[in-house]
Amino acid sequence: MADDGLEEIRRKRMAELQGAGGGAGGGADAAKAMEQQQRQHEMKNNILSAILDQKARARLNTIAQVKPERAQKVEMMLINMYQRRQISGKVGEGELIKMLEEISKTEPKSSKVNFDRRRVDLDSDSD
Repeated sequence: MADDGLEEIRRKRMAELQGAGGGAGGGADAAKAMEQQQRQHEMKNNILSAILDQKARARLNTIAQVKPERAQKVEMMLINMYQRRQISGKVGEGELIKMLEEISKTEPKSSKVNFDRRRVDLDSDSD
């Protein structure tokens, strides 16, 4: 059932892309682009809701609030796996956590905290 809906969305999307070859004015192009972007977003959400169970979807939304880049990577990874038929059934929270751990292993740790402690003349340690 979800596959039929996905195929229908893909066909509509391909028809839109083929029909969007020529455009009229700048305002119409901007409106079409905005509408197309909104449809892509809806399509992505439909696919993710078909792939993920509720807990995994909630975790992904929480990650998207904190680290949107990482959430986008996971979303694209899930969609690609679904399109290649590597996912059978719904992905649970545990599987999503494993995917996140794999992604975090590949990313270099770039956060570095430096403490700059300034000395004050009234410092008691210098006695």
